[in-house]
Amino acid sequence: MKLMKLAALGMAIAPMAACAQTQPVAPVEAVPREAVVYFTSDISPEGLVRVYKALGVEPDGKVAVKISTGESEKSHQLDPALIKDLVQSVNGTLVECNTAYGGNRATTADHMKAIDKRGYREIAPVVIMDAESEMQIPVQDTTWIKHDIVGSHLADYDFMINLAHFKGHAMGGFGGVLKNASIGVASSNGKIYIHTAGVNDNVSQGWMNGRGQDPFLESMAAAAQGVHNYFKNRNGIVYIDVMNNMSVDCDCNGNPAAPELKNIGILASTDPVALDKACLDLVFGHKANTPGDNADPLIERINSRHGTHTVEHAEKIGLGTTCYKLVNIDKK
Repeated sequence: MKLMKLAALGMAIAPMAACAQTQPVAPVEAVPREAVVYFTSDISPEGLVRVYKALGVEPDGKVAVKISTGESEKSHQLDPALIKDLVQSVNGTLVECNTAYGGNRATTADHMKAIDKRGYREIAPVVIMDAESEMQIPVQDTTWIKHDIVGSHLADYDFMINLAHFKGHAMGGFGGVLKNASIGVASSNGKIYIHTAGVNDNVSQGWMNGRGQDPFLESMAAAAQGVHNYFKNRNGIVYIDVMNNMSVDCDCNGNPAAPELKNIGILASTDPVALDKACLDLVFGHKANTPGDNADPLIERINSRHGTHTVEHAEKIGLGTTCYKLVNIDKK
């Protein structure tokens, strides 16, 4: 599916023939023909709260705010000062899971030290969801993975705000809300299970012997749908992508490349497929090619990993739609 070119930023994007929805691989509920994605260029605590409120969704019950805590002080994870007002306005708990590749977040003790160093516990409670144990939740698309393995503390929450930092990724091409819901919510063992597309389900088995790139990307889409359905059957889930500090490297890289693309804004939607697609369109449609504002490195990273396939497959299995209208709340 070709990435649609955006019209002037802030104008509603009309449905295009390229957005014709594919048939899901399994029976699913009807997905809306067009989703709404809200946009603000104001990357500030106030802008983040405003774009969240534009969704018109009131959280009910105990609220989890899923972030990435980042691998080092050099990484480009979301700043606690940026997210503080939103998290506190919903009385949220920041949630994370341990990593599967070593580093300073592979164990709960080390991870909490890193979290304290970044200052996240100064703004809200923080829970490592797989600190004690893990659990399995169903997935609709069982082509590669037969379930999703997540931290057991996921069960403690009724509503989730998936608060992602949009950027590149060494293996997936890019990371947005789909990655934050799949790899991000998965336990250490669950991360291995997704990366190997269902071959290995334990960290001790390692990252080898996977089924290849597209099965990995499709497993991410399936796991993201599992988390989406889990909260849909509770009190709900919403999605936010912050498009700042967009290195070609993920926040899981402790020594990432410097961002070469200027900050763009914050986008929010109740549809994770439309949201990540809108972010991709903003990157692929970016025209400037000057020092400090060059989308080419990030585009190359995404294309070299076939990263857009995650979004395409997520639509195919019925998680959401790539057809959307972009509503610029700055214009109101």
